Amino acid sequence: MIGVIAVLAATGIAGPVLFTYAYSRRIEARYPPVGALIDVGPGAIHVVETAPEGIERGAVLLIHGASGNFADLHVALADRLSARGFRVFSVDRPGHGWSARLGGRAASSPERQAEWIRAALARRGVDRAIVVAHSLAGVLGLAMALNAPEFVRGLVLLSPVSHPWVGGVLWYYTVAASRRLGPLFRWLVVVPAGLLTISGSLGPVFEPSPAPRDYIERTRLRLMLRPWHFKSNAEDVVDVEAHVAVLSKRYGAIRAPTAVVTGDRDRIVHPETHARNCARDIPGATLKVVEGVGHSPHHGSPDSVVEAILQVDRRARETSTAPAPMAVSSTA
Repeated sequence: MIGVIAVLAATGIAGPVLFTYAYSRRIEARYPPVGALIDVGPGAIHVVETAPEGIERGAVLLIHGASGNFADLHVALADRLSARGFRVFSVDRPGHGWSARLGGRAASSPERQAEWIRAALARRGVDRAIVVAHSLAGVLGLAMALNAPEFVRGLVLLSPVSHPWVGGVLWYYTVAASRRLGPLFRWLVVVPAGLLTISGSLGPVFEPSPAPRDYIERTRLRLMLRPWHFKSNAEDVVDVEAHVAVLSKRYGAIRAPTAVVTGDRDRIVHPETHARNCARDIPGATLKVVEGVGHSPHHGSPDSVVEAILQVDRRARETSTAPAPMAVSSTA
């Protein structure tokens, strides 16, 4: 990081670079870690735990999508779920919020991210959980259900990215993730442009409803403008389609009880391409399309999301208590 600053400063653009660095540090001081930084080998994962009220009924893992951190799902769902007896874990994905990137560009792999997050929860004594994943993290939740079925009691996908699509990604993600132009863009453009546009950028995410009150502050959204965080986010977005192209061929092998929740007005991740295809490809999956809701059903209709989690919990309990099939012997 210091090396990047030195190189850019040597080109005569020290002022904007130092402004970005100073702003990033000020934002970090404003939004410090509030959970545990759990070492998973190559670095630490930031995990925020919310204790259950009353008798514990199991763990729920909340995994945020692109351009955010643990707080997006946490502020919408953690208290609601803990009130129903769940032990709730909200995480920063690797390279986001206060979690380390853990391996450079290869860390954009949803399968690797799933492994590191699961390792972090294992260090908190959690060996099974209902996994709730939003948007870009949808493919991470799907990878976890495929590669660690013993961990995933149930799977709840919120407006998930899950299947190949037509059209690519927004141009600034490609620029920010590039080796040549990326450093200049992240250190010279992202902070001033982000400060001007961050409020307006929420419109497409939440429309037709307005963004929740104080959303930027409550979800620590400005942390995303730090060059190192913006780089990780851009790499995740640019690389994800290659991963879904491979993983989507395996969804028929998922056995965890699965619920998919999406808004009928989602213009960010189109339900026809992703949510409906998830419900089609995953055996026994249910689909809830919430009317009048955009890309964030956990904010637009949190009760629908909580109900989906409760339904998955009930299905998981029924599966675990079902009697084993009776052995049938035959004689020649």
